[in-house]
Amino acid sequence: MMNLWELEKSIVEEGYMTLCGVDEAGRGPLAGPVCAAACVLPFGLEIPGLNDSKKLTETKREALYDVITTSALSYGIAFASVDEIETLNILGATYLAMNRAIAMLKLKPSLCLIDGNRREGICYPCRCIIKGDALCADIAAASVLAKVTRDRYMLELAEKYPEYGFEKHKGYGTAAHYEALRKYGPSPVHRPSFLRKMH
Repeated sequence: MMNLWELEKSIVEEGYMTLCGVDEAGRGPLAGPVCAAACVLPFGLEIPGLNDSKKLTETKREALYDVITTSALSYGIAFASVDEIETLNILGATYLAMNRAIAMLKLKPSLCLIDGNRREGICYPCRCIIKGDALCADIAAASVLAKVTRDRYMLELAEKYPEYGFEKHKGYGTAAHYEALRKYGPSPVHRPSFLRKMH
């Protein structure tokens, strides 16, 4: 496994003191908010098993969540609501959630490392890292925080709207989810703009 600190080490050598990783969860689902996290780990901290949250099992993510929240120098986790997604579009809402998460950091980062290839809506000094959640420790940590937080929130929504099976698919467009939508129609936590493509 590649050392998750190699890339960040080279960025620190450019003169940036405090790096924070930023990632989101929930851009693709048909329901629920989008969640973003910003995380500043102690530089060089090795967290066994840390990786892009999509490559980890739910159990592993939950365990890593506790390790990350207790060992991070600072972290912030924020949402953008369904209404905000509908008003701004999903990309705009993702930036909003990311900016909120960065603003929550007690430690002011000199550079934010954003997972992906777009950053025009970020209000802080930042750099895009493509596949960053598999290359940078801080982004990998942020990806776990965002995913676990959003999944937990979707479990709460599952209790409120049990007919959709959110606890299983977390709002993503599975066959069972589409079937429930056809049967019950959308709930207040569904994203109308995401349902237009539904057949």
